[in-house]
Amino acid sequence: MGELLLGRGVRLGMGSACLSLGRGTQPRLPFFFAAGGIFWLVQLTQAAALAAAPVGRDQMIHYLVNAGFTRDTTSALTVYFVMVFFFEIAAVVLHGTAYYGLKRIRIWGWVAAVIAAAAWSLVLIGIPVLVFLLQRQTRQAYGIS
Repeated sequence: MGELLLGRGVRLGMGSACLSLGRGTQPRLPFFFAAGGIFWLVQLTQAAALAAAPVGRDQMIHYLVNAGFTRDTTSALTVYFVMVFFFEIAAVVLHGTAYYGLKRIRIWGWVAAVIAAAAWSLVLIGIPVLVFLLQRQTRQAYGIS
């Protein structure tokens, strides 16, 4: 029938639900999440450069003042950078988890991929990936029935 995959009762072989997800024919799906992780790393680097450079901080304070923010701009800028760093680090970790989990055909990789695709679906990019991840064949390949 096929080779037992990861000891979870899921078989890899002809007629198997995980034939397209097998190690011999690795799909391109994990690389979508690798690209997402790289995207968020670039965003994180840009935010770090903006926060580290005195000119960048002054420019952000200038934007706040021009927008009508008259209170403590330094505190507002600190809160902004903390929120940006937290969000972007979480996105990098989530995409990395999805990439490595999908490459190793693990349940936690599928779960991380569904969470990341659901978040991306807010900007319409993740909808096709989310639909693919939720298909019965893909779920069964990762041991989720």
